[in-house]
Amino acid sequence: MSAITPIRGKGRPRGFDRDQALQKALEVFWTRGYGPATVAELCAAMGINPPSLYAAFGNKDALFLEALRHYEDTYWTAPWKALDEEADLRRGMERFFFEAAAILSSRDVPCGCLVVQNSGSVSLDSEEVRDALRMLREASRTSFLTRLALARASGDLPPDADVEALAAAFSAVLQGMSAQARDGASRESLERLARASLAMLPG
Repeated sequence: MSAITPIRGKGRPRGFDRDQALQKALEVFWTRGYGPATVAELCAAMGINPPSLYAAFGNKDALFLEALRHYEDTYWTAPWKALDEEADLRRGMERFFFEAAAILSSRDVPCGCLVVQNSGSVSLDSEEVRDALRMLREASRTSFLTRLALARASGDLPPDADVEALAAAFSAVLQGMSAQARDGASRESLERLARASLAMLPG
């Protein structure tokens, strides 16, 4: 994504930078949760007024969805790509989960996974947001499944390996790491959990 060219009108401030605004909104949603976060809090963090928010993003739902895409692109594109590109499954899984531990426990941003943390804070009225979060949770399981199936096909896993169950299990591990990070778990403790989870891979 690139910065919006500053324009006059519609309440947009001079020098408005979309990526910076999304990062600030992301931190509010990350810390407060989608439901509790108010437009006033979002505007204060982004340094804009409500008309600017609505002009640039549409509404709170649309802002959250764009912040969610920004979050996935900024924090998770590289780890998933590394897992796909690593020829050895165990090395790739360890690398992925260690990078996940670093992301989830970082003190530079609120701890934990935005997707996991917001899954329970969205009202029934925000169907598009709930669907987006559900799809991202499913995408995590599907990404693991794709990599595990490839490993089975290449002989890196036994031919009778239950890749469906393994994908669900590793997805649950990732969600569990997020919950523990939110409760203050250190990067080292998350890495120990990740390393232990690799014992699920059949040899």
